[in-house]
Amino acid sequence: MPQQVPQGEPDLAGVRNFRDVGGLPTVDGRRVRYGRLFRSGHLAHATAGDAAFLSSLGLHTIFDFRNSADQKLDGLDVELVGVHNVNIPLTDPADGTEFWRMVRDGDLDQLRSILADGKGAARMSASYRSIVLDRTAEHRRVLHALAEESLPALMHCAAGKDRAGLSIAVSLLAVGVEREAIEADYLKSNDPHRRYQVRRSDPTPGGTSPEVLELLAPLFDARAVYLETAFTTMEETWGSVDRYLTDGLGLTDETLERLRSRLVED
Repeated sequence: MPQQVPQGEPDLAGVRNFRDVGGLPTVDGRRVRYGRLFRSGHLAHATAGDAAFLSSLGLHTIFDFRNSADQKLDGLDVELVGVHNVNIPLTDPADGTEFWRMVRDGDLDQLRSILADGKGAARMSASYRSIVLDRTAEHRRVLHALAEESLPALMHCAAGKDRAGLSIAVSLLAVGVEREAIEADYLKSNDPHRRYQVRRSDPTPGGTSPEVLELLAPLFDARAVYLETAFTTMEETWGSVDRYLTDGLGLTDETLERLRSRLVED
């Protein structure tokens, strides 16, 4: 049965998990502008039709948060005329190589030892915590760019779920979007037509058995607890989300106001 795409959402052939975050509500009763900030999985497999649609968005910048291991696996993004492609890795290439080797080549015993009994979910939560703590310079660069000249922008990683999801969440926090709305948008990455298509080197039934897929699921699920780990890390480390934005990311009141004026309806 073909996977259903929500009404009004583009049916892209080679790009998964695409969406406009416009319309999300802010705590002061306003909404994020449509056509300003988009998110997706990687663009390496975009078809000519996909590229034409993306070109029609009037994008200024595409932020690619993949590392070199991700890019080696899936390829570089398509280049769109007049659009700036900016690569800002949010994880280390060595980690990416190890991750994809486990996903594609790990046998059942190895996957059990690494991912079973909650270890897979714990691994993901630790990754979110690490990105918040160790990638403040990268997120500072992104948010300052959005406040200056980089909109409309599209943010993506490999699946468009974790690194892009967290960067979108940080951007939305900065403009005052309600926490519940950020989580709801994040969880949309679980929709069947959005999920990253996992490729395994072992094509036999054992290599893609229900147990193997269940062990890998925490790595490719969007789970509220992962995002909550990021928010909790901000609060525990800086005292509050607001302090994370100002002290951690170096966003002044002027920069935050400029960002909000660009991203939020009057």
